[in-house]
Amino acid sequence: MEYIYAAMLLHKAGKEINESAVKAVLTAAGVKADEARVKALVAALQGVNIEEAIKKAAVAAPVAAAHAEPAKQGAAKKEEKPKEDEKKAEEAAAAGLGALFG
Repeated sequence: MEYIYAAMLLHKAGKEINESAVKAVLTAAGVKADEARVKALVAALQGVNIEEAIKKAAVAAPVAAAHAEPAKQGAAKKEEKPKEDEKKAEEAAAAGLGALFG
């Protein structure tokens, strides 16, 4: 992610996104730049309208969050179920122990 952040920072600052600039940002952040990843990032961003990509991501994020919310609710229900199962198992174990000791 730090490679993408470096490119976004350069874009926001109005600087050209090239290999040396990305490496400089990463180095300033204390990240050892991987040559292959830097080259791949710069090549992938050639011809990309970053402003348009950011706008699309901003529109897609609330939609994705809305779809994730029902999944979270389902996950919460699943989490509750094992607690109930644990409680029933404990009750069964206690009843079994009670039978042993009369």
